[in-house]
Amino acid sequence: MIEENAQVVSVQAEDVWVETQRRSTCSGCAANKGCGTASLAKVLGQRRTRIRVLADMPLAVGDRVVIGIAEQALVRGSLAVYALPLALLLLGAVLGRLGAGNGLWHSGEAASLVLGLAGLAAGLLWLRRFTRRIQHDRSYQPVVLRRLTAPA
Repeated sequence: MIEENAQVVSVQAEDVWVETQRRSTCSGCAANKGCGTASLAKVLGQRRTRIRVLADMPLAVGDRVVIGIAEQALVRGSLAVYALPLALLLLGAVLGRLGAGNGLWHSGEAASLVLGLAGLAAGLLWLRRFTRRIQHDRSYQPVVLRRLTAPA
């Protein structure tokens, strides 16, 4: 379980919204001065992120909580968002190139471009269906693990 501290900012009928503080581990690294990630973290600053979470306990605005998401859900979600559309784009481009070699297309570049974009579009359509399917699946949602403090 990947955990993060958060603060409850809104409690609605079935939704609890929390804010997390973006943190960087750059202050503890020896390569801090010459690292591009450290420079990017300085430029972006300390932004807060709002997240909808599931909670099995009563919460109030201002509560400090620990939220978490399963590692497996994070890995599967990342693969679905990044790897599959990219893989289908590349597969389409390769098929376009192979099809051009067999005389189906006049230009290999045009075939690769068209079929690559078609593969990307197919990947994005699949991703849309996937996200709708897991939208209410508790194994893919961040949950409140425990309350740290109640509001003063």
